[in-house]
Amino acid sequence: MKKNSVTLNDIAKELEMTAATVSRALSDHPEISLKTKKIVQEAAQRLNYNSNRIASSLRSGKTNVIGVLIPTAENAFFGSVIHGITNLASKSGYSVLIHECDELYELEVKGIQTLIGARVDGIIVSLSRNTLKYDHFLEVKRRNIPLVFFDRVPDEIDIPSVVIDGYNGALLATQHLIDQGYKRIAHISGPTYIKTFNDRYRGYLAALEVNNIPPDQTIIYTGNISIESGMEGTRHLLQLKNPPDAIFAAEDFTALGALKELKSNKIQVPQQFGIFGFCNDMFSEHTTPSLSTMDQQTVLMGQEAFKLLFDMVKNGVSFQANSTRKVIEPKPVFRESSMKTGFIS
Repeated sequence: MKKNSVTLNDIAKELEMTAATVSRALSDHPEISLKTKKIVQEAAQRLNYNSNRIASSLRSGKTNVIGVLIPTAENAFFGSVIHGITNLASKSGYSVLIHECDELYELEVKGIQTLIGARVDGIIVSLSRNTLKYDHFLEVKRRNIPLVFFDRVPDEIDIPSVVIDGYNGALLATQHLIDQGYKRIAHISGPTYIKTFNDRYRGYLAALEVNNIPPDQTIIYTGNISIESGMEGTRHLLQLKNPPDAIFAAEDFTALGALKELKSNKIQVPQQFGIFGFCNDMFSEHTTPSLSTMDQQTVLMGQEAFKLLFDMVKNGVSFQANSTRKVIEPKPVFRESSMKTGFIS
């Protein structure tokens, strides 16, 4: 192994630990036992990581580690974004410490504290769906740690971010269902206090307005971005006196739930009922019928988030007025679930 090529992953492999544990041990994190810290420090010294990386970080005040805080690891969307982050981070000489908060505000706060304790050079975050207060991010600001948001972004604080154009994506998805001949298009949303899902809700309404279709609140169902929510919402919509004949779902898990419920009711998709999701999750092309959706270009989103953070770290900027917001356009992926009249050429 070359003298200057040792990484956290090399130490982790040597000790059969995770890179996150190694990073915390080398950062003297309080959650890591003294025994583990000693083992990791001895391995780092033996592999020459200690003299090259740690001594350098003490001199420069940098650890060459960034933190990424995600709301859930169950959704392939976040894994794909992380792939984009780690790909560029590795090329730039950075390791990545990942913390998952299980969509809970309390664990999000703890995650921020953990990343601060690990002395990361910067933090990339997507909000938990239960987060309504932002004091923990103001603490990051107080400590002058660069911070970037992606996908789920708080409008209340001015922080650089990378987002998908959910408004336009939802408008295109709904317009596609209209163009395919569906007459009564419902929407199963995510929590609309989250900007990501509010944008998609507004895009859905905009498509109706463009086509002179009055919005009907009885076919707009507020869900919680899950398969179960998609099933419950669809069950509710089918029981209406005047049920819809299509659903634009806020994301693909909700769309999958809708598809399952329609199948259980022996309703044919797309002949009798259309479904359109949002995300292009890994499973969406493998459902029967395959799921029409909007591709969020997740790897690109991760790469752009890291670029924003890297520029801030490099320039010694933690927060800035009139922060940069990078907007990525989603790409429609037309599959079987919405093709009532046939495929678009």
